[in-house]
Amino acid sequence: MGNSASATPTTNELLRAVPFALVIGVICAVTLMALSWVAERLQVVIWEVLPAAWGLETPDGVPWWWTIGILTLTGLLVGATVRWAPGHAGHDPATTGMIAPPLPPRALPGLALALALGLAGGVSLGPENPIIALNVALAVWLLSSRGRPEAEPNVPVVLATSGTIGALFATPVAAAILITEAFAERGADGRRLFDRLFLPLVSAGAGSVTMYAVGAPTFAVELEPYADPSAWDLLAAPAVAIVAVLLVSLGAYALPHVHRAFHAIGSPVLALGLGGLVLGVLGVLGGPLTLFKGLEEMKELTASADDLAWSQLLVVGVVKIAALLVATAAGFRGGRIFPAVFIGVALGLAAAQLVPTVHPAVAVAGGVLGAVIAVDRDGWIALFMAAVVVGDVGLLPLLCLSLAPLWLVARVLPEMQAAPPADGRPEFAALAGRR
Repeated sequence: MGNSASATPTTNELLRAVPFALVIGVICAVTLMALSWVAERLQVVIWEVLPAAWGLETPDGVPWWWTIGILTLTGLLVGATVRWAPGHAGHDPATTGMIAPPLPPRALPGLALALALGLAGGVSLGPENPIIALNVALAVWLLSSRGRPEAEPNVPVVLATSGTIGALFATPVAAAILITEAFAERGADGRRLFDRLFLPLVSAGAGSVTMYAVGAPTFAVELEPYADPSAWDLLAAPAVAIVAVLLVSLGAYALPHVHRAFHAIGSPVLALGLGGLVLGVLGVLGGPLTLFKGLEEMKELTASADDLAWSQLLVVGVVKIAALLVATAAGFRGGRIFPAVFIGVALGLAAAQLVPTVHPAVAVAGGVLGAVIAVDRDGWIALFMAAVVVGDVGLLPLLCLSLAPLWLVARVLPEMQAAPPADGRPEFAALAGRR
């Protein structure tokens, strides 16, 4: 790992670090699997077992009041965790990206609890940000416990981030894209790029293989194969992408204001309880597919898209944008990439229904490209997610061309992120003086 940031590592140094990178990658995958398992089991109890035991099931699922009640209760419980757990369940998700400063170990149990409650309760956020934060903190602790003061301080951050991204998307390619972007932003340090990517890719590969071994879920949705490209696609894909980025950016414009309103309440219990109540109402308006992180829901939506009008699909996408806005602004712990992918799929399916000459794969890929780039200004991640969702590398040239006009539009729009409190003030006023 080298003795300085500018030194080129030797082959022996890289080889000696490989076992550590492999261990970090496996730990990242195991952490993801464990928390996902807990959240999924809890979700089944909340949304299936209890309603069935109490005779509350309806042909459309659960009663409307159950949806509102569960999400309100989830908000209250997450709020209590933020209020009283040591470390206040980590960073405010509205003010941080996928990579944030390492958390102290004492904050990890609260963050894990807040994440599991939010995922199980139907909050419209993904697991990526909290999982990365958890694994980064574990990697920092593991490296420090091995007594490696000569190692670069950002090594555990990079390895844990790579391992987690590799596990989340079941491929090291996503991690390579993200870390390459991060390295490019920090500037050259005298080393070859692949020297810097070597260990992160090992960690990402270990995380990915671990997830494959247990049957990782896939992001791909079932769409008609894209077998007959046309010149029309050169206009359709960027058009759908631009509409998607504009719609999601409405939420980005509103985020600072909604974030300020929720946090003005002062108490995380009341703020997140109110946020849960609003999410419950949105879940009733948009239907059960607009709940949760969106991975399985976007597959269900794709399977039933032929039975829905384009306006219904548009409503689903818009409600999910509103749910993502509220969940992020209120302080629920979670990431924005997973729900953004769902939004892109919904908007793409709506476009394909509205204009039948647009191929569904083209429309969905364009929708995902626009929605992801709206919540995270990373063109590589947006391109990767769009290609993965449609599952057709033949669309990559079209998506690359679509990215050019999309980026010109997106770069002048706000990113879905709020500014952190000034002067080191806590996330909520009630947390002042608490450590």
